[in-house]
Amino acid sequence: MKEVIIEGLGKYTPSNLVTNDQLSEIIDTSDEWIYSRTGIKSRYISKGENTSDMAAKAGEKALENANISPLDVDLLIVATCTPDMFTPSTACIVQSIIGTDNALAFDISAACSGFIYGLDVAKAMIGSNNYKHALVIGAENLSKSLDWEDRSTCVLFGDGAGAAVLSKSDNIGLISSFCKSVGEKYECLTIGGNDVDSPFVESKIIRDSKLRMDGGEIFKFAISVIVNSINKILEENNLDINDIDYIIPHQANVRIIQYAAKKLKVDIDKFYMNMEEYGNTSGASIPIALSDMNEKGLLKKDSKIILVGFGAGLTYGATLINWAI
Repeated sequence: MKEVIIEGLGKYTPSNLVTNDQLSEIIDTSDEWIYSRTGIKSRYISKGENTSDMAAKAGEKALENANISPLDVDLLIVATCTPDMFTPSTACIVQSIIGTDNALAFDISAACSGFIYGLDVAKAMIGSNNYKHALVIGAENLSKSLDWEDRSTCVLFGDGAGAAVLSKSDNIGLISSFCKSVGEKYECLTIGGNDVDSPFVESKIIRDSKLRMDGGEIFKFAISVIVNSINKILEENNLDINDIDYIIPHQANVRIIQYAAKKLKVDIDKFYMNMEEYGNTSGASIPIALSDMNEKGLLKKDSKIILVGFGAGLTYGATLINWAI
């Protein structure tokens, strides 16, 4: 069986950079309050671009980086919890924009773990020998789902997209991964859908369409699954933490990463973090971080990298990568 490698990366964020000081003009908060609790200084907020717009631009950059034609893509996956519409899928809209006319296109809804899920699905489908090149995109327009009067949530999130081109190869790339969910905790982080309302409903069920989060429960969950996921990946591949060059976590909160690093007894510098600039971009955060690292020349051939994500669902997962290019 052929291996699967990441052959190209790309990212896109809106041009509208919003600082903590700017947010303090809208709600009762401050730069010190936000930064000391989250490690976030700014985030990019859409002025009208929807999820598909950002996903398409990140995807085009990844294809250019990989030197792959859109027509060579036979699998297009968009991981998002903020789709343009319930139907059609955001992936189909992206397909129409970038011209991946030969691709099977669909969405994955796993929130902040979405890109990890997407890599796992794409690897399996490429491994079935039906597909040669997959474009996996994590994209979110979270600003349209935020309650801009709730300072406990609206200061955390940003908009953006990151993308990766996966290809069949003789080189070792995506070594192993696993994805899990804890559905019994689904109420810890929600964005409501349509109200349950028809001529046959006796009592209308009202959904809250804004993002709601139990921050304390998510915080505890995140630390636990980061540590457990990394240890599981290491154990299954007979590796030591010192064999890993970088850990790229979901970019949610610097305190989560600090606690996880302490429990793992590893230097915090092994974790790549960029939430200071981007905030929490949910399913886009890990591919944006990967693209950042690629642009900075931090991804060296045969580097060992662990991606680890966690999010609404609750969901989590990890992927071990040998950087093959």
